[in-house]
Amino acid sequence: MPPPAFDRLRALAIGSQAIGLILIITLETIMGDAARPWQGVVLAVMLVTALAIALVRLYRRNQARKRWAQRLDDHDDT
Repeated sequence: MPPPAFDRLRALAIGSQAIGLILIITLETIMGDAARPWQGVVLAVMLVTALAIALVRLYRRNQARKRWAQRLDDHDDT
């Protein structure tokens, strides 16, 4: 079965990184050097979001593999 044409997790990952980058640039433009701590917070949130999305993707992939293995076992038993 081919992968779906639209991957929500990929769209979420791309969107969150784009928003983070825009926010970092906006903070630098508005606040100047005072934005450094806030930029660090934004970067940390971006990294946590990317890690969470990667873990969800890994979980879904493992679940799909388990379902596939179960189908193969069911097919072999018949």
